[in-house]
Amino acid sequence: MDCVVVLFNLKEGADQAEYQAWARRRDLVEVNRLPSVERFRVLRSVGLLGGAGEPPFQYVEMIDLNSMERFGEDIQSAVVAELAKEFRQFASDPVFIHCQDL
Repeated sequence: MDCVVVLFNLKEGADQAEYQAWARRRDLVEVNRLPSVERFRVLRSVGLLGGAGEPPFQYVEMIDLNSMERFGEDIQSAVVAELAKEFRQFASDPVFIHCQDL
């Protein structure tokens, strides 16, 4: 199975509560509606195992796909373009990683 992992921190000055409300209200709802998406989750980092230091990223998105090809089509939609624009207001230099099960 293909998935996309997104790692990011909020931009300086971005409001955490506002971002999380947007993620629940818009991002999670709309991305989970895409035909290519099996499951989409947004995770908040709470610490490192063992408690040593801060996590390098505040948030992790996990997008499990049923079709990478279809996902490529889905992300060209107007809905995803609007979500991406909104996301960029919050996220600082997100890292998008395409992954596959072994």
